[in-house]
Amino acid sequence: RRKLRADVAAAFPNLSAEQLTEFIPNKEELNVIKIYSHKGEAVTVYMNSRNPILFEIEKALYPTVYTLWLYPDLLPAFSTWPPVLQKLAGGADLMLPGVVVPSSGFPQVERGTLCAVTLLGNRAPVAVAVATMATAEMLAAGMKGKGFAVLHTYLDHLWEYGDKSCPPTLAPLVTDSAEKESAEDEEETEGSKPVSSFSTDPLQHVYIGDLSLQEQDTCATAMGKVEPNENRAAETAENANTEVQQEAEDSRTPQEQMDALFNQCFFHALKCKVKKSDLPLLTSTFLRSHMFSCCPAGQQLDIKKSSYKKFSKFLQCMQQQKILQVKELSKGVESIMEVDWKHPDIRAFVVPEGFSSASAAQDSKSEDREHTYHAPEIIPLYGVSAKMVPLFQESGHKKGSILSSSEVRNIIINYVKNNELVDETNKNLVKVNAILCDCLLDKSEQDEISHLKWDDLLSRCLGRLQPLHQVTFFGQEPVVRKGNIEPIDITVAQRSSNKKVTMIKNLELYGLDPQCVANVLQQKVQASATITPVPGTKDRVQVQIQGNQVHHLAKMLLEEYQLPRKYIQGLEKAPKLGRKK
Repeated sequence: RRKLRADVAAAFPNLSAEQLTEFIPNKEELNVIKIYSHKGEAVTVYMNSRNPILFEIEKALYPTVYTLWLYPDLLPAFSTWPPVLQKLAGGADLMLPGVVVPSSGFPQVERGTLCAVTLLGNRAPVAVAVATMATAEMLAAGMKGKGFAVLHTYLDHLWEYGDKSCPPTLAPLVTDSAEKESAEDEEETEGSKPVSSFSTDPLQHVYIGDLSLQEQDTCATAMGKVEPNENRAAETAENANTEVQQEAEDSRTPQEQMDALFNQCFFHALKCKVKKSDLPLLTSTFLRSHMFSCCPAGQQLDIKKSSYKKFSKFLQCMQQQKILQVKELSKGVESIMEVDWKHPDIRAFVVPEGFSSASAAQDSKSEDREHTYHAPEIIPLYGVSAKMVPLFQESGHKKGSILSSSEVRNIIINYVKNNELVDETNKNLVKVNAILCDCLLDKSEQDEISHLKWDDLLSRCLGRLQPLHQVTFFGQEPVVRKGNIEPIDITVAQRSSNKKVTMIKNLELYGLDPQCVANVLQQKVQASATITPVPGTKDRVQVQIQGNQVHHLAKMLLEEYQLPRKYIQGLEKAPKLGRKK
């Protein structure tokens, strides 16, 4: 108990000595239990007489929501909309578009900081999460992409270990004078109700009602009643942002204004930032590195607030006007192949005041250098094939259902236990019934094998499912593709006069612009680097650089870009270091 108190004090220095004693008392009962997550991770849970108060994963301590309700200011907090709770409780991480930006700004956190997630209008946390990027990086990314990896939520299985109580209603801390005025206005319009009170409209809590257990309907109903405040807050924020613009401009809708801003930044980037030598250019790089830098001060590009809703649809519209040509190199990865710089719309565009067209190209280069590459998050997935349907239909899955490896493992374990297939004499063996025989055994094995080891059973099952993978690029939504992801392929070929060249393929699959990689390599090794088509393909390209440059490539891909080694093929072809004879 003394060691635990010391560990808690080190993990949460905000707790005072009195709070620490109250949190982990000397004489009250304290139980320690071990549970396993869906991923198979061992989790140690510390419980007082009623509720779990802490959980430990890989020697790191985390508070539960029960603890955060007692100490709501223990962790830096970020707010989201009430309907998002349904996704979080279902196992999703918190994406940045779902985070509410307060008028006072975000708390300053670094990547890996433990944070609390609250719902708009209530300071009581509903989730514990780890920040996947620093506050500055969130804002630089345009509030796009995954912001927080969620570890534990209200309504999850860990919460069910406790008394299943509801989050308390804690009024938000009002720090801004404008917020105080709006709070007073709400009090006047709502009569005697407090600022943090909730609506009783049953239609407003349909999302959370679906989430809750039967005995927790009243609890979930209370959580779902914040949505009117969410709408009011969203309307207030939009009105505040557009009032100044509406005075200066016409009475255009916010959507029309966002369309106009996208058009302005698009033509500005093409005219001043992009050169012919940059093509082909990834559309994500064009948006992030070129268009964002052309956005006027005080404004922010947000494709979801435009009529296009998706950046790919915006580019399709520009392609129909024959301004540029876009091709999809692989699923979810598009590149700008050609630009018609003689197009009347590009020629007629005038660079807004405050931007220097002469220094624009130089700014673009410096931005490219400063831009930090974020390796994509790649998760292997599995699709249920027609042959495997009999094995998975008992758990409610059908052909085409997409599962993670841990989900497949749990489904197989439950199937074996529900059908009592564990061998009574040897718990390491599983009896093969008719369904397992048809799904997992070859015809030549069906008469010979009557039992399978657990490891063999699971590996056979994964091997007969359709391989898929999910790729999440920085600032973008996840994309699911068929098959296993192709690794970055590095080969060394010999040309005439015993000269060697190094070739790198499949960079686009990992969000790397081949032209940018070629430029960086050329500067590092002082050798000629070019972009050439991949033989046998139409739109794929590869980087070709003189000499055996595998050592430099390995350092760049593994250390600078932080790509996992398993996604890089050919690193063993580096020249052996040693004295030449």
